Amino acid sequence: MTDEPRADPSPGADGSDADPAVLADRLKERIYATITMIAVVVGLSFGEVDALGAIATVLTTALGLWLAALVADQQAHRTVHRHLATGRELRRMLYVSSPLLSCAAGPAVLIALAALDVLSLESALLTAAGVSVISLFLWGCLGGLRMGGGALGAVVAGLADAAIGVAVALVKVAAGH
Repeated sequence: MTDEPRADPSPGADGSDADPAVLADRLKERIYATITMIAVVVGLSFGEVDALGAIATVLTTALGLWLAALVADQQAHRTVHRHLATGRELRRMLYVSSPLLSCAAGPAVLIALAALDVLSLESALLTAAGVSVISLFLWGCLGGLRMGGGALGAVVAGLADAAIGVAVALVKVAAGH
């Protein structure tokens, strides 16, 4: 293996890691999508919606987030570089923005279980919100550990990230009502 930079920012088949800046951008998108999905599922739990409406809302929200990110990335790229992103640049955009789509997977599965009467729709929506809050907590813990804060620092960082994520999601829900 050489120490030359990789031409493709996504992880290689050989297991090598992607560029840290790309991974940071991808994680940022995952966290943003998670906070947005918390707001969506909590908002849906307050309304009169059936499972089909809930799953349509979750999926169209994720698709809308992803498309908005791609449009913004492409426009920014075109403005700065004076050409459309293609090839490696476009693959990077798609790789970085993909968590905006995958954020709908968990809530969609839970809502599908509600449609099959395995659990109530309200339980499915609140479980989806809870799982998302837990993921924010875990990302915060990981960040705290990687910054050298030890176990206590990691837990504090995780709690702070989860609390901030919930606060932002509640603001989004309140703004929508």
